[in-house]
Amino acid sequence: MRERLEYALVWPWIKLLGLLPRPVTRALGIALGLTVYAVHRRLRRVGLRNLTLAFPAMPPPERRRIVRGEFISLGRQLAEVCLFPRYTRENVSRVVVYDGFENFERAFARGKGVLFLTGHLGAWELSAFAHSLQGHPLSIVMRSLDNPYVDALLQRYRTMHGNRTVDKDDFVRGLLSAMRAGETVGILMDTNMTPPQGVFVDFFGVPACTASGLARIALRTDAAVVPGFTVWDKTLRKYILRFDPAVELIRTSDNEADIVANTAKFTKVIEDFIRRYPDQWLWVHRRWKTRPPGQPGLY
Repeated sequence: MRERLEYALVWPWIKLLGLLPRPVTRALGIALGLTVYAVHRRLRRVGLRNLTLAFPAMPPPERRRIVRGEFISLGRQLAEVCLFPRYTRENVSRVVVYDGFENFERAFARGKGVLFLTGHLGAWELSAFAHSLQGHPLSIVMRSLDNPYVDALLQRYRTMHGNRTVDKDDFVRGLLSAMRAGETVGILMDTNMTPPQGVFVDFFGVPACTASGLARIALRTDAAVVPGFTVWDKTLRKYILRFDPAVELIRTSDNEADIVANTAKFTKVIEDFIRRYPDQWLWVHRRWKTRPPGQPGLY
């Protein structure tokens, strides 16, 4: 009953925001993000704690500015998701443009599959959606939302133009199948994990339990690992979907060590992007929740 009520409350607002002029929808999304920032003390506290761990020398006012900016970014992305039904291949360039598309094209042409290395930075929902609109559908590894009705709604929006979703519970089988078919799979690998699915690597100089599945699949299939992030550009007033060159894998005679080394390398790629756009990353996630044995909790 509660889940149906939540859906009944959410769906009319998504529908309404999708019908309004885009500048109005975006402004309302940002306003909603700032409202959540103002009233949700726990999320603010987590965000500030994470920034203290990542940037211990940063002045407190700057940390508060970044956390506030994160909620603006989340509100802006919410607006874009509401507008998904209105975007077409002809008009999506008014919202998001490519940078470095040749890096994706070169990796895809190898025919061994592409692992789209990304994280909760900027408009991650828009990344796969815009890419599919341009004729490049992909599979997205996602955890299902707790509310099945809202989850089904979001899945419908995500898959409007050929994208597919892969549940985290079917992670390995889904990825191996996609790589054998030479497909593209997007993986958000910047969330807290627990062993054995995660290994500890440095993230902003602090050990973080990080998903190792991407490294395992890449080493096993020789798929290209291509970093891709969709970030808001204040000058263009658009999002930029940036693809970097494929990451060169570390290969030695020790497969387990290679898994950890490549996971660390992928995590450093994500960290470097966050350092460039700190107010667009999901600081309110307890990224360092899982600790190495014997270490105290950080939250």
